[in-house]
Amino acid sequence: VQLQASGGGLVQAGGSLRLSCVASGRTFGEYAWFLQAPGKEREFVAASSWRGDKKDYADSVKGRFTIGRSNTDNTLYLRMNSLKPEDTGLYYCAARTSWGPRRDVYAYWGQGTQVTVSS
Repeated sequence: VQLQASGGGLVQAGGSLRLSCVASGRTFGEYAWFLQAPGKEREFVAASSWRGDKKDYADSVKGRFTIGRSNTDNTLYLRMNSLKPEDTGLYYCAARTSWGPRRDVYAYWGQGTQVTVSS
């Protein structure tokens, strides 16, 4: 099982980026994105069920970020609009067997992809 994240980069405040995470080896009940900002603990950003019928967002990104899934190629996406400097950090994709009420424990993690938003 492998999660491979990509799509990070340097963007000006107000700009947009789309992150991708390809999951290989199996499918999962829940996929999620987390952010680890410099000097801070990793925090939840967004989650989607396998079917995409359930989604959850951190308050800080609601209305700006959109999580999506492609079952065709088992890829997770995160469309990030209206980016702010505080969105800067390493973005990790994660997955677990089933959709849960709490965004806490995930068994599988990808490597981070760096997003830097300049002011």
